[in-house]
Amino acid sequence: MKFYSFQIVIEKEPEDEGYYAYSPTLSGCFSNGRTVEETKYNMREAVQLHVASLLSHAQPVPQNNNLVHVEELTVGVPE
Repeated sequence: MKFYSFQIVIEKEPEDEGYYAYSPTLSGCFSNGRTVEETKYNMREAVQLHVASLLSHAQPVPQNNNLVHVEELTVGVPE
C-alpha cells in the first residue's frame, strides 16, 4: 500500500448549516458534510476515490510541497 498526503481546506457553507471541503492539490476533488468531522470523513473518502481514479488511468498523483499549513489567525487592531 502506498500513502499520499494532501492538505484539505474546510469552509462553512454560506447558505446552510453544513461545511464544504476541497484539496488545493487535487483539482476537482471536493466534498461536504453537516459537521466538521463528517466533512473530514467524507473528504477522506473523496480523496481516496480521486487518487484511485488517477492511478487507474495511469495519471500522476500530484503532490504539493509548497502548502505546508493552513490556520486561522486572529489579530487585534486599535480603533
